[in-house]
Amino acid sequence: MSLKRNILDLRKRKEIVLQGGGEDAIKKQAAMGKLTARERIESILDKGSFHEYDMFVEHQSKDFDMDKKVLHGDGVVIGTGTVYGEPVAIYAQDFTVAGGSLGLMHARKITKIMDHAIKMRMPIIGINDSGGARIQEGVDALAGYGDIFFRNTQASGVIPQLSVILGPCAGGAVYSPALTDFIFVVDNISKMFITGPEVVKTVLGEEVTTEELGGARVHACISGNAHFFASTEQECFEQIKKLLTFIPWNNQRKAKAFPAKGPKAEYNIEKILPADPTQPYDVRDIIKAVADDSDFFEIQENFAQNIVIGFGRIDGETVGFVANQPLVLAGVLDCDSADKAARFIRFCDAFNIPLVTFEDMPGYLPGVEQEHMGVIRHGAKVLYAYSEATVPKVTVILRKAYGGGYIAMNSRHLKADFMFAWPTAEIAVMGPEGAANIIFRKEIKEAANPEEMRKQKVAEYREKFANPYVAASKGYIDSVIEPSETRMLLKHSIEVSGNKTVMTPAKKHGIPPF
Repeated sequence: MSLKRNILDLRKRKEIVLQGGGEDAIKKQAAMGKLTARERIESILDKGSFHEYDMFVEHQSKDFDMDKKVLHGDGVVIGTGTVYGEPVAIYAQDFTVAGGSLGLMHARKITKIMDHAIKMRMPIIGINDSGGARIQEGVDALAGYGDIFFRNTQASGVIPQLSVILGPCAGGAVYSPALTDFIFVVDNISKMFITGPEVVKTVLGEEVTTEELGGARVHACISGNAHFFASTEQECFEQIKKLLTFIPWNNQRKAKAFPAKGPKAEYNIEKILPADPTQPYDVRDIIKAVADDSDFFEIQENFAQNIVIGFGRIDGETVGFVANQPLVLAGVLDCDSADKAARFIRFCDAFNIPLVTFEDMPGYLPGVEQEHMGVIRHGAKVLYAYSEATVPKVTVILRKAYGGGYIAMNSRHLKADFMFAWPTAEIAVMGPEGAANIIFRKEIKEAANPEEMRKQKVAEYREKFANPYVAASKGYIDSVIEPSETRMLLKHSIEVSGNKTVMTPAKKHGIPPF
């Protein structure tokens, strides 16, 4: 056979494989508002940059008449390409081929590209659209999942791992995304659950739809499993690409620097805080008032909204923001917000991203429900994460910093590098009202006008303790600053911390309060 005929044969074979599960299956995929595996990859990567590997891999199963079936690529597409010119590894499960079910060769393709990503120190993007383990392959399918989970764990903290849920994701299939850094979901398309509605009905007698059980909104708002929520696949792909502009390609690099830009004029930092210290405000406005171009890329926007996390830039350099949100539950820490913050802090620390903390919170959320949910354990995760982090850590106390919450939000006592406070800051064991009621209980009770006496004692306590100057006098606060100085001091703090070195005790690893 001549070279020309060989080339024509290759092209014909490729054409067949590129059809995936066939025209009807592709039409069915489109009818659900879903792109094909390769269309999804091409939508994320730079145009013309995708190079596919293992296109001709086939399953090896012979049981249950599988030897009579041809599954092109064994239901998954793998390869490498670029995003904004930087290399990434990527795979996409092909639902048009046997429902994207995972068999042994399917898993080997995924682990192969994961190994490439780890070896080449580049991010990996996994697009999940699968019916789960291929039942016909039995334990081989389970082994495949195990091999993937192991690599997810090995890659953790070494390269960024992004999971995109663009179809059903059930059983063992959900654990790989859960082991990655960021999960993206799309409304009415993404589904994640351990067991489906039928199993729930059989075991518990509960009637529930797939959307109610594990739809995109459930995981974006209630479970917190998803980090980004989108209305369409294309919106999701834009979120992925924007995230990649903020994070480094591996743990040996820093995030790419961008040209510095000042915040937008509409965010006047001195006009954000209400005059009344009991009134809420949106802490995201504070972040936008210091971030380059007022650009703040929020993570888990719809989950545990009493804390805000996300990426921005200061003087062109990526920083991770953690901020209490007074608009929701007065910005308290609870089980969910503690988990949310701690995980983000650890990601930033693993990938050399400086941390900026804006504090305004009355403490941890009290109550029977929180105690029974384990707020002690969950709350300790924030303490652990900040204490463990060795990246530059800067805290600005805006208003309330009470009790254990003051310590937890990257205080000097957890080795914050720089501690600043606005003149509006109140740093104390508890709020003036509660403290006065306890300390001056007798005087208030015996006063001719108890309410007037209570107000007097509250003012007395506020004057003496609920301000930043007591903490500043002890060196716990480096400087009490004007709000207008905040961005300048954040910029300076990050600059001078550029060569920060921390010597930690030799150990295999710590034991976080999981």
